Amino acid sequence: MTAIQLNSMNIELWQSIGAIADSEPLMKRLTRYAKKLVAERKADPTEMTREEFFARVDKSLEQARQGHVHRIESKEELNQFLNSL
Repeated sequence: MTAIQLNSMNIELWQSIGAIADSEPLMKRLTRYAKKLVAERKADPTEMTREEFFARVDKSLEQARQGHVHRIESKEELNQFLNSL
């Protein structure tokens, strides 16, 4: 997504919120929905912070330095490894 597209979406979002702001029932619904979206985002186990990502990279590099790797020399070995997973 480009910066221009993101900016356009932000403008559209704020315009929509402005239209909703005059209605208390709609604001309550929007608040509940926003909380639900935040909870879903937090529940995603695949998401990690930048620090967590680089910590995992560092750990993997250290494991490789220590020799904890799978060496695959041929196509057959690759197929055997993939089939074992």
